[in-house]
Amino acid sequence: MPENANTELARSLDEATFRHLVKLAALELLAEEQVYLRGELNQQMRAIRELEAIQIDPGTPITSHGVPYTLETSPGLRQDEHQPSPEADDILAQAPEVHERYLVVPDIPHEDLE
Repeated sequence: MPENANTELARSLDEATFRHLVKLAALELLAEEQVYLRGELNQQMRAIRELEAIQIDPGTPITSHGVPYTLETSPGLRQDEHQPSPEADDILAQAPEVHERYLVVPDIPHEDLE
């Protein structure tokens, strides 16, 4: 097995860890769904590692996006304006149950996680 294949295998999400994550997420997956999802997660982790490996000039400033906004070029904050929807009554009329203009939804049974 090539060196990078061993390294890649060691950095993959192993079956025990995957099962633990599935349990924490309270998911019920069929065997084929587990195989598929674990493969997809490993593909995503590989893509992230590839991005991490890209060499970037240390002088490049850190940004959260590709457009470097400065105080001079940043758009100003807009004022919040209350604008009621003209369709609100039509939307509420479609709901099976409404109380004081709030939609009533059924309680969702759940159990506390450990």
